[in-house]
Amino acid sequence: MGTPPEVSVIIVSYNTRELLRECIESILCEQGDGLVVEVIVVDNASADGSAAMVTERFPQARLIANPDNRGFGAACNQGLEMARGRYALILNADIRAQPSALQRLVAFMDAHPDATVCGGQLRYPDGRVQPSCARDLTLWWVFCEQSMLAKLFPRTRLFGGYWRTHWDFSATIETEQVMGACMMLRRPFPRFDEDYFLYCEDTDLCYRVRQAGGKIHYVHDAVFVHHLGASGEPQRAQMVIYYNRGKERYFRKFHGAWQARVCRWLNRGGALLRVLLGLGGVVLTLGRRAGFRRYAATFWQVWRKS
Repeated sequence: MGTPPEVSVIIVSYNTRELLRECIESILCEQGDGLVVEVIVVDNASADGSAAMVTERFPQARLIANPDNRGFGAACNQGLEMARGRYALILNADIRAQPSALQRLVAFMDAHPDATVCGGQLRYPDGRVQPSCARDLTLWWVFCEQSMLAKLFPRTRLFGGYWRTHWDFSATIETEQVMGACMMLRRPFPRFDEDYFLYCEDTDLCYRVRQAGGKIHYVHDAVFVHHLGASGEPQRAQMVIYYNRGKERYFRKFHGAWQARVCRWLNRGGALLRVLLGLGGVVLTLGRRAGFRRYAATFWQVWRKS
């Protein structure tokens, strides 16, 4: 089996072949710096040849090719079951690790034995910092999101506090949650709740880790470039529906049925608000901007299925 890996990188793939290739290449570059890395790809029935590309170009990677799309959390659990590393890094296929990013996460976990989970700094391809860690999910934050107050006033703690958009992500801190797009776990590896198909399974896992006494940290100098939403862009309405259902499940599981119902109505209200904004844009532009029509149609689907 060779030298045991220090970190098992688990990449869940779904129709992002070229980004997946870049992701794996960026991870393998870390091995050149002395870090022993195991790459595990779990492909959720991609139709773009992702699994075949992994087999052909990266024979050293361990591949699980699912016959159907099992969802993000279930696929992560498959990878965790076969991981041999001291640590496991859950990484989206649309992420590219910057030089020494993995080493910095490993060094942080080595230096902080009380840390159960940590995550790095995520950046957009143009270099801007993405919100890379968050506070506890509450109904107030759902209201701020769905009313668009978080988007209108991102630099205020009152409305932008959930994603910490009032902050510049320039320091390493203990936090309530890090993004499932880049999440390093210490053994024994916690598992994801597979009843979430997509979105909020990371929120759930981080909440359970902290309930069990674990600590979660955001590590600012471990930098990863994230092509946010690459696999879901062609199906935006369905992605929003998954996200809304994930939030509702989270509230039902941890805070009771009444909070789940309030979350559902906030989600429906947010979808309706966006339909009206899209229609308003159609009227103001006399129908000449197709983007407004698509926006209204997307959130009409979300409202109908919420």
